[in-house]
Amino acid sequence: MIQIINQPENVVEDMLSVLPDIYPKLKYKKETGIVYRTNLTKDCVPLLSGGGSGHEPAHFGYVGQGMLSCAVEGPIFVPPSAEHILEGIKTVYNAKTGLLVIIKNFEEDVTNFGSAIRQAREMGMNVEYVISHDDISIESSSFTRRQRGVAGTVLMHKILGAAAQAKVDLDSLVYMGNQISECIATLGVASRAATLPGKTEPMFELDDHDISYGIGIHGEEGYRTIGFESSEKLAVELVNKLNLKFHWHTHDPYIVLVNNLGGCTREEELIFTHDILQLLDLEGLNIIDVKIGTFMTSLNMAGLSVTLFKLHDPSWLAYYQAPTDAFAW
Repeated sequence: MIQIINQPENVVEDMLSVLPDIYPKLKYKKETGIVYRTNLTKDCVPLLSGGGSGHEPAHFGYVGQGMLSCAVEGPIFVPPSAEHILEGIKTVYNAKTGLLVIIKNFEEDVTNFGSAIRQAREMGMNVEYVISHDDISIESSSFTRRQRGVAGTVLMHKILGAAAQAKVDLDSLVYMGNQISECIATLGVASRAATLPGKTEPMFELDDHDISYGIGIHGEEGYRTIGFESSEKLAVELVNKLNLKFHWHTHDPYIVLVNNLGGCTREEELIFTHDILQLLDLEGLNIIDVKIGTFMTSLNMAGLSVTLFKLHDPSWLAYYQAPTDAFAW
């Protein structure tokens, strides 16, 4: 498979360097992975997030007024170093309000972001964090939930970013973030694994007619691989698994996010969304909004994920609907 790149080792730098030319409100610190916005509001808590590259448009696509203040990108599927995260914190830190970090629940991400937060606190900065853990897929050996931070993290960026823009204070943002993280669940499938830049073989093997349930955004294989039958069959399994998480009741309010993991067509997105929504309608849920598109990818993985977000607190809807100039939302 041809990849339209230059040298594989320069993929991240080549990608990030062009952002200010396309989006003038964004700035990039060369060779750090730090993308930040220039229109910071003095009385608002800045938000920082990030992780490995390969998930575009996450995370830099959500840097904008009403969402993130800064994203720190690492190498492909590898989190940024604590040094670069700390530099990102320093870049957008507001001594008046403090700063909030949103971390996806992967061991290396938690370690590196946690180290940077500790160092920032030792320097006297008021830095807090919340952890996104929306993935409800399971480990095939132990049957425990993986609880990785995946596409649902984008909803945390949106709601907490809008709340911060509305001048909600840091402690309240942390409380809200912890509540929201318990109300978001995601599960995904793939028919083709991701292929790393410069490589020709996918990260795991799937036969032409097979599909993997519960894949990860770093190219991880799912908990079960079976022969593909139809989009409708996929939707049934995913909706049933999501109900095991929520135990929903008729008229419960939800937001639905259908995410293209990088290599599916628009037709596949729409057909899959149709099947998901039909099932949720049969369940009697009150679907407040549906977002469909490419929000958090795994390079060119041919797959889709579905995220359900239960609006446990009615005030969250206003933040979800608030305007933002983040280009990927």
